[in-house]
Amino acid sequence: MGCTAAQVGGVTGRTPCLFASLVSWLPAITMMLVSTISYIDRNTLALLAPSILRDARLSNQQYGYIISGFSIAYMLGSPLWGRIVDRRGVRATMGAAVTLWTVASVSHAFATGFRGLLAARTMLGCGEGATFPGAVRTVTQTVPVSARMRGVGLVYCGGSFGALLTPIVITPIASWWGWRAAFWFTGAVGLLWLALWTTVSRRRELARPIGVVESGGKPHWNDPRLWGFLAAYALGASPIAFVLYQSSIYLSAVFHKSQLEIGHVLWIPPLGWEIGLLFWGWVADHIAPAEDPVRMFRRQFAVTMALSLPLIMVPHVGSYPIVLAALSCSMFAASGFTPGAVAYAARHYSVRHSGLIVGLGSGAWSAFVALEMPIVGKLFDLHWYGAAFSFATLLPVIGFLLWRAFDR
Repeated sequence: MGCTAAQVGGVTGRTPCLFASLVSWLPAITMMLVSTISYIDRNTLALLAPSILRDARLSNQQYGYIISGFSIAYMLGSPLWGRIVDRRGVRATMGAAVTLWTVASVSHAFATGFRGLLAARTMLGCGEGATFPGAVRTVTQTVPVSARMRGVGLVYCGGSFGALLTPIVITPIASWWGWRAAFWFTGAVGLLWLALWTTVSRRRELARPIGVVESGGKPHWNDPRLWGFLAAYALGASPIAFVLYQSSIYLSAVFHKSQLEIGHVLWIPPLGWEIGLLFWGWVADHIAPAEDPVRMFRRQFAVTMALSLPLIMVPHVGSYPIVLAALSCSMFAASGFTPGAVAYAARHYSVRHSGLIVGLGSGAWSAFVALEMPIVGKLFDLHWYGAAFSFATLLPVIGFLLWRAFDR
């Protein structure tokens, strides 16, 4: 698969080299696609929330509880799927998980009220908990160490790409055929990925779990570095969930934008997330070989925390374009905690446990989302937007301070 010096220098050798490189990255690209589908599934509800809440006669607080149902299931499912993918391999695990969440996504189309949406959302969270444990485990088995964090950034940016695509693709579907048709579409996309996965996963290194000989041990609950990783991952990246789940409601309530108008612009904030994951993944790959990488991670986390602070000013801004830009910058900043936290954990723990480690991180993130969303929903019901945005802005600060305390 490698490219020789003669091949690199010759015109005729460039195409085989590019093809070999593409083939070696194909599993990671496939995992990027599954995280894209995962975020299209979860953001369809967020995008169409104004219409769904109106038709189902639900309050913002009830909407928050529905998000919490997803988040609790995701919290419990992520480490469980991480343990399974480490032991059973990504081929069977991801096939089972995507099948489960595809059925769950379609079931939203049959929901008529709070209980139906809560049940569908909870089942979706259970299946989607496998997304990043399976994706990162695939990267550790197929991507060279020197590019591993860029591989992590790639599979995570599938989530931001999915959030970016959702308003572009789902808005016209919901406009033409109603919001229930949107969930039939997400189910069809899941089936297409499963068909792709049956081909890609035939690669020998993906058919079963393989041993990876590298330094590092297994994470233990009495290790403060594990708690530091969880704090940076969960609290540092928490503004991503806030913007994803609440921005459509905020733009509708404060700027009085219609569902169609919101759909035309709600791809802008996730674009900041997409760019951020690729950029911060590149930064993490350059930090990893440093003589004192922890000091470099400290600087990166401090910068990302500082960049997320302007989110607190959004309720005091009356300009629609500036609000969209602020939400986008917030997602760019918060995305830096994800590859940074994963790279920090990779310094201390073996990649044999990469599925479990990322599952714990994803589960911790989802746990805080489950706690955050009903609180934010209640604040939105009371029109206390300043308090809601202040709360969301404070969480990365707490995450950074906790990471520093535990790292010591």
